[in-house]
Amino acid sequence: MAHCPFDFFTDGKKHNICLVGGGGKTMVMYELAAMWAACGRRVLVLTSTHILQPADGSFAADAAAVQKLWQQGRYAVIGTPEPATGKLTAPPQDLYEALKLQADVILCEADGSRHHPCKVPAEHEPVLLPDSDIVLAVAGMDALGRPLAQACQRPQLAAELLGCSLDSVIDAQMLAALLLSEQGARKNVGARAYYIVLNKCDLLKAAQQEEIRRLLVSAGMDGHRIWLRERGE
Repeated sequence: MAHCPFDFFTDGKKHNICLVGGGGKTMVMYELAAMWAACGRRVLVLTSTHILQPADGSFAADAAAVQKLWQQGRYAVIGTPEPATGKLTAPPQDLYEALKLQADVILCEADGSRHHPCKVPAEHEPVLLPDSDIVLAVAGMDALGRPLAQACQRPQLAAELLGCSLDSVIDAQMLAALLLSEQGARKNVGARAYYIVLNKCDLLKAAQQEEIRRLLVSAGMDGHRIWLRERGE
């Protein structure tokens, strides 16, 4: 199991974390949920948009099912099923309000990317939980070296933000800009703590990893809030 390098993972405090961006954020969300559950924490997973309903028994239809999963040392996923799509939308508000008082950690997928490694949010995105204290932005390193039109969701918005064409090939500087812009991954973060997961770093050489990390830090990002995550960690 991977090791999360972020300070909030071991501080013992209650956290409400929204994940945004692309490039594997659902995987990162469930990975964090499993790690916290293994530490004995009561973990609640949900979405404010859409996620696939898990088939591993972690979906809980009501509060009693959530409690049963927690007693088993597992995380619990809540939401409103959409039978036609096999997906979950946001859970009923009363269920969420009741459970958030009992959960040690809440993880919410607050953004969709349609499997693109990076994105720029539309006007209605992301859907951050009002009571969240942390935003975790995820970007896949497989975006690098690919045209914006191919690798970025809402590429026209990205092109406008970056001042380039849809055919422009994404480099480290462009990806760093998308992650740090308040029109990009940092949209509506406000006073929340902001962290970045650079996912699939095993696709990059060490020098490339260091370049994008350096770009983020030189633009003001705390280096301790950047996770260079490899697949299979």
